[in-house]
Amino acid sequence: MSHPASLKISQLATATGASAETIRYYEQEGLLPQPARSAGNYRLYGDEHIKRLQFIRHCRSLDIALDEIRILLSLRDAPEANCDEVNMLLDRHIGQVATRIRELKSLQSQLEQLRAQCGDARPARQCGILLELDKSE
Repeated sequence: MSHPASLKISQLATATGASAETIRYYEQEGLLPQPARSAGNYRLYGDEHIKRLQFIRHCRSLDIALDEIRILLSLRDAPEANCDEVNMLLDRHIGQVATRIRELKSLQSQLEQLRAQCGDARPARQCGILLELDKSE
């Protein structure tokens, strides 16, 4: 189904699962091209907006940052671009994810140690967790 600049922002939001606020933000950030305007000055979107917004949302679901998405979009829009740039960007992102996983595992361990401070139900003033959190490092 083709939408040659005929969708209003609410329809684009419904078609892509993005909020109107997010769509406007992506426009401000230059990730989405400025839409055509109706005689009543409503934004009008088409198929390319849908495809681009779906691309952006897929990237965001992979926790890819907007700056990285901007680069990926520029590569996507330049058919002569080399795929190596995409690979390098994704390799960097994988490294960032690996670092976050290590940090989250460390956090999990700290929380488990903290949880072990209080095994029984007791008054809050005797709660090992609260007492431990009260300590300054």
